[in-house]
Amino acid sequence: MDLAIITIYLLSILSALLTGKTTAAGNAVLEGVQEALLFAPKLCAALCLWSAVTELLERGGAADALARLLRRPLSLLFPIGAGDGETLAALTENAGANLLGLGNAATPAGIRAAKGLVHLGAGRELNTLVVLNTASIQLLPATAASLRASLGSVSPFDITAAVWLASAFSLLVGLTAIRLLNGNQT
Repeated sequence: MDLAIITIYLLSILSALLTGKTTAAGNAVLEGVQEALLFAPKLCAALCLWSAVTELLERGGAADALARLLRRPLSLLFPIGAGDGETLAALTENAGANLLGLGNAATPAGIRAAKGLVHLGAGRELNTLVVLNTASIQLLPATAASLRASLGSVSPFDITAAVWLASAFSLLVGLTAIRLLNGNQT
């Protein structure tokens, strides 16, 4: 367990003891556990749904078509990584899954891409990959919409424009920071 989490737990217990609110703290813990147990199946259902959608896109050829569309822009962002077929394939799979809002499905491809970039010695490109994954521009914010729907939102996709704006801005800031901090280094 992370030291910060342990510290928070210990400070919470100490605070409850010092303020005499141990019953309230205990009730809050039990309520949190109950909420987590009710929420977890909803989250799992959404993850299963979008994993199935990803599988259908792959089997139907849509994922390959998206990968072909992404190869050229990704080759510009990752010139060293584009020279290695496996790394480029992982980069396109990762970017495609992120564009579709399937962040959890993008993780394995992102890890493969990162390993490929490390193997190629492409440090700046690895930084770029981290920024792309963090900004995670999403054409369809599927995971966020699934979470909103599971919590009772009537219009779970009404956040789409805000997601586009926020992720595009964060990507621009991240890529600018990489350019300023790393210059032309690889």
